[in-house]
Amino acid sequence: MLIADEFFLIAHNDIRGKAKLHPTATGLGLAGGLLGELVLHGHVTVSAGLLSIVNRRPPADALAHTVLDQLVGESQHQSVRTWLTFLAQSATTSVGERLARAGVLRRQESRRLLRTTVSYVPLDPNTAAWPATRLRVLLERSEPAPTLADALLLGLVTAAGLSREVLWSAGPRAHHRLSALVAALPPPLKELVAHTEAAVGAAVLRGVP
Repeated sequence: MLIADEFFLIAHNDIRGKAKLHPTATGLGLAGGLLGELVLHGHVTVSAGLLSIVNRRPPADALAHTVLDQLVGESQHQSVRTWLTFLAQSATTSVGERLARAGVLRRQESRRLLRTTVSYVPLDPNTAAWPATRLRVLLERSEPAPTLADALLLGLVTAAGLSREVLWSAGPRAHHRLSALVAALPPPLKELVAHTEAAVGAAVLRGVP
């Protein structure tokens, strides 16, 4: 499962699909995940607050392909914060649809008066709960060692204010290991996490819903 997919499941209730964060924080965390997927696969890099494209070859994943096309098509915009804000507007829907196509979630529409709302409900609560459980186990045990993708996901979870969902029953070792893993991220990924955290913090201060 890709980083943004796992973030989505951690950020939503594993039975009803209800968001655990306010929409802006959820969107920014997912946007960080989508950009992180491109960094991990060598398509883009991050330095000094700017995104640079290093490989324009289309990714295998359709959503990643779409995001890369957007970065290429608007290459005059390089600010990480700009792209986080832009992608956050549609990230919940985009990642929710990706998980629906994968058979993990079911798209559900609810109509009230003249408004239609869309939510994504897990087909299997155990599958939906697994990402948070998996990360907690990785932090509490020596083996298997967390991957770079795991460390990035942990960084984004922390940046968005979701660390309690992973650490709620964990001991001091897990807390320490989480901090160490995020601190050891390669510079482009560490910077992406820092910008995501700053964007979430700024949104909360503005009182953005």
